[in-house]
Amino acid sequence: MATFAYVGKTRQGVVKKGQITAGSADQAKEQLSRQQIVVTSLRGKKNWWDIEIGGGGVSDKDVVVFTRQFATMINAGLPLIQCLDILGAQSDNKTLAKTVGEVRLAVEGGSTFTDALKKHPKVFDELYVNMVHAGEIGGLLDTILGRLAKHIEKSMKLKSQVKSAMVYPASILGVAVVVITVLMVWVIPIFAQMFKEMSGGKVGLPALTQFVMDTSNFMQSYIIHMVVAGIALGYGLKRYYKTPKGRLLMDRFFLKLPVVGTLIRKTSVAKFTRTLGTLISSGVPIMEGLIITAKASGNRVVENAILGARQSISEGKTLADPLAKSGVFPAMVTQMVSVGESTGALDNMLGKIADFYDDEVDTAVAALTSLLEPIMMVFLGTVIGFIVIAMYLPIFEMASVVG
Repeated sequence: MATFAYVGKTRQGVVKKGQITAGSADQAKEQLSRQQIVVTSLRGKKNWWDIEIGGGGVSDKDVVVFTRQFATMINAGLPLIQCLDILGAQSDNKTLAKTVGEVRLAVEGGSTFTDALKKHPKVFDELYVNMVHAGEIGGLLDTILGRLAKHIEKSMKLKSQVKSAMVYPASILGVAVVVITVLMVWVIPIFAQMFKEMSGGKVGLPALTQFVMDTSNFMQSYIIHMVVAGIALGYGLKRYYKTPKGRLLMDRFFLKLPVVGTLIRKTSVAKFTRTLGTLISSGVPIMEGLIITAKASGNRVVENAILGARQSISEGKTLADPLAKSGVFPAMVTQMVSVGESTGALDNMLGKIADFYDDEVDTAVAALTSLLEPIMMVFLGTVIGFIVIAMYLPIFEMASVVG
């Protein structure tokens, strides 16, 4: 049995709130119906002893599967409420199942499907809600849902490409930090004690060895301070990035990086053109579409460029000119956008640009990976080699003296 918090209305129109215990949401609704209460909101309440296993969040893959199945059911002629009931019952993700159940209750209570989705922004973002709204108005909900699923799949592919480019260097750097820390804090002191006993403290160590020893002593004395300082620095940068000025400065810096900046730029272009093209082809007004696209860009410099283009359109100008003046978008992109505007096929042109830049992101990821692999390996080998040589120098010198 579970506890549910409900909000409903009696036949006289009086709003009632309370809690009810039932085996499921449907049973709770049936009980309230027998009490002549029309449910407008129903949500489960978790007791302190309840432990939910799995389903802690909703991934893009979960949303894609939900959207594709939803589109198929709508296309087959099933009523909206029945579709939501089936999808909520068969979902393996508990969070998504709960969300779909709440959406179904809201729709049954008289809310539109769009308004019901708006109540769950963590699962259904602004892009999703606006496209569903356009589908509801135009009577093309199944078509719009199919486009949404395709768009989310493309976005997932783009994210995985960028993540794959970052995972390898990050893992190598992490291993390097761990190995160097272990050597400096635990291994080098053993060598230091050995050299001290062998020389009796009367023979000086080579400069290279002495430098490593001093570094090791420093790390042993201040290792906790260094860890705390690293955490504080990371936290400070994260907080600074959340400020408008900090995010703008750091995003501008990222775009200027030699190889990473190119990858970020191409990813932003692919995301911008794909999202805006999908919105326009689904019937969302371009002014509203640009706001949604700007928020989803992920880079403040790109976001400002898109919002500047929107301002230009509101003044009766074209989209291509302000994008070209921003310096963020390549000339090919702005020229193709200009052709799309003049021919009235902007959504198709944006789709072609997105397809092209998806391939460009693939190339940029491969280039970044091939560049970072040797750099990281050389860095790790150089540092560890430096430490090893520094430790063996005194042994070589002592061997030569004995010889």
